[in-house]
Amino acid sequence: MRPFRIDVPDAVIEDLRARLAAARLLEDSPNRPPSGMSSGYLRELVASWAVFDWRRREAWLNRHPQFLADVGDTTIHFVHQRADSDDAPALLVMHGWPHLFSLQLDYADLLPDFHVVVASLPGFAFSTPYSAGPITETRLAATMHRLMTEVLGYDRYLTYGEDVSANVNDLIAATHRDAVAGILVTHAHFPTGEQRRDVRLPDERAFFDRLAAKHQTDGAYGHVQATRPDTLAVGLNDSPAGLLAWLVEKLVEWSDTPAGDPSSIERRISRDRLLTEAMIYWVTQSIGSSFRPYYEGADTPGPIPPVPLPAAVFIQRHEGDYPVSLAHDFYRDLRVFERLDTGGHFTVGEVPAEMAARTRAFAEDLGLL
Repeated sequence: MRPFRIDVPDAVIEDLRARLAAARLLEDSPNRPPSGMSSGYLRELVASWAVFDWRRREAWLNRHPQFLADVGDTTIHFVHQRADSDDAPALLVMHGWPHLFSLQLDYADLLPDFHVVVASLPGFAFSTPYSAGPITETRLAATMHRLMTEVLGYDRYLTYGEDVSANVNDLIAATHRDAVAGILVTHAHFPTGEQRRDVRLPDERAFFDRLAAKHQTDGAYGHVQATRPDTLAVGLNDSPAGLLAWLVEKLVEWSDTPAGDPSSIERRISRDRLLTEAMIYWVTQSIGSSFRPYYEGADTPGPIPPVPLPAAVFIQRHEGDYPVSLAHDFYRDLRVFERLDTGGHFTVGEVPAEMAARTRAFAEDLGLL
């Protein structure tokens, strides 16, 4: 394990600004389907990125102690914020796609009484991809568990994951029962496609039917990332405007943001934070490797055994109709089940104070604080 600081070369920033100045932006197409991006909002974001004070933001990121650790055939980047007390509970925080570790730091900052580890998944941000073999959920769970136990020396820890890492979160809790004190969930467990065909309860059937219908209109991004990842990555890795549009569209659509005005995302995720996500993808050239979960298996869940450990499940608003019966079936020691009034797909990034309070309450209920 070795310390790490972000230090983007001046030449990279100068090149980025030149590309943004030369961006060939389009007007909105007539009769286009609804989306989380508009030509007007993209122009605003491009103009803001061109004058973005990266050094100020870089300094803020570097105030969070960061490290690199070799875990198998990947080098994992992570933030490790230690509490004053050695006896404080440890918490693993994992991101998904397209958001990164940086979007979760405001949440981590609100938990000074925890040892908080905010990890970058292999192939994201400053973590290297696995050098051989696919990026599967089982492999990610093993890597994150090794980071917490073998690298950092924690005997027990709480775990939390979102999006791509939601099943990783479940797998860690299901397969490392002696080391996991409890699991925090905002993306509650989904049965596999095959298991869903056996669902019979009306509310469960209605939930999965709604998701399937929405996938028909909103799932194109995942299909192209799974089937033509390298072709897409060429354009996004070369055009900062294209990268920004691709990332922010999803951040808008999946967050707790009213439809029709993409700029309203900034009520939840500030412009500085949006541009930070894009900047990290740009300087690390990691957009292509971030697609790997979509075509190598980590986004195609296999069966996961039920979690027998204490679980706190908070249903974010994009899955507000998730049936409580599914939670009881999978999380066998369900301590909390709550439907959130605010917060979407990127829950701890959108409502960090609310989720920090819930995290602390769960830890207190478990006797960890």
